[in-house]
Amino acid sequence: QLQLMESGGGSVQAGGSLTLSCTTDKYTYSTYQMAWFRQPPGKEREGVALISNHGGGTYYGDFVEGRFTIFISQNTMYLQMNNLKPDATAMYYCAADYYQKRLADPLWAFWGRGTQVTVSS
Repeated sequence: QLQLMESGGGSVQAGGSLTLSCTTDKYTYSTYQMAWFRQPPGKEREGVALISNHGGGTYYGDFVEGRFTIFISQNTMYLQMNNLKPDATAMYYCAADYYQKRLADPLWAFWGRGTQVTVSS
């Protein structure tokens, strides 16, 4: 069982930045596909960003519009979020899977417990 733990959430004003972190209990990034998801209040969970363990390609939800960056450094996965908008308010989760998943796939094998991001206008 892979354990994931998110951190870095908080409250910011619109236009601000946050960087989320996802750590694991074992080195995973060559073994697992990794991604960030979010669930806004009252809405379904949606894919934010994905980083492939085959070649390191990155993929983003359409709403990101170039403002977020997913990357891995020192055995930690990050989501750097700039120019945040109030509609980014959500619980953010990191996820991992042995298989090649897409952001549109809701059923990833492993999930963290989430970190809350709140953006005020």
